[in-house]
Amino acid sequence: MHYTRMVPVLTLSLLLAMLCLLEVGRRLGRRWRAKAAAEAVAGGGAIKGAIFALLGLLMAFTLSGAAVRFDTRRQLIVEEANAIGTAYLRLDLLPTDAQPRLRERFRQYLMTRLDMYRKYLDSAATREALARSVILQGEIWTQAVAGSRLQDAHPDTAKLLLPALNAMIDITTTRSMARQTHTPMIIFAMLGGLALASALLAGHGMAGGTRGSWLHMGGFAVIMAAAVYVILDLEFPRQGFITVEAFDQVLVELLKSMK
Repeated sequence: MHYTRMVPVLTLSLLLAMLCLLEVGRRLGRRWRAKAAAEAVAGGGAIKGAIFALLGLLMAFTLSGAAVRFDTRRQLIVEEANAIGTAYLRLDLLPTDAQPRLRERFRQYLMTRLDMYRKYLDSAATREALARSVILQGEIWTQAVAGSRLQDAHPDTAKLLLPALNAMIDITTTRSMARQTHTPMIIFAMLGGLALASALLAGHGMAGGTRGSWLHMGGFAVIMAAAVYVILDLEFPRQGFITVEAFDQVLVELLKSMK
């Protein structure tokens, strides 16, 4: 199973675990209160407050980081489209006879890049598309260098076209690294652990009543699980409710403009 498909499973598991721990904490709290002296509970509120504060701080940290990376990924899609579009326009500097093959290579290259993003959940297809795009990059570069040396080429072809091609190639590495950059797993593990610990303590704090309030317990668990889901959805924005696929339309429109 692809890791992005595990997000709903993880959040649902967290929700169920928190509901169980809320009830466990409530029952343990009732037994403990029946046996412990009243003064034995002094200071417990400060400890609970510290744990909940740490949970809130960690959640804010991971949400902020995920949002920043999400915006960066969207911006990189636009930058790649601009880089490819600029390099494609500068093919006009080459001799007329050298342009058709390069333009066709550009169309193939852009289709390959789109296939790589669309088949993101298929690891084998993604690797195949990436390998094909690397081959096309080499072919485009080789043909562009050869074309810039022809007598009919514009005098500044090499100065203008090759840097644009270099930027087009470099952005692929930038996007690849951005796609692999996430919050360290130890942070997610700590966030999950703190959420479970908070559920146990919250249930313990509700031990004063004879019956647990499932409205409060369920609301607490659902809100926490939903917040974790949003964070994970931002971290892996190729599946779920929050995606960058709408920005891929920029590349689709660019492909349509390549005639």
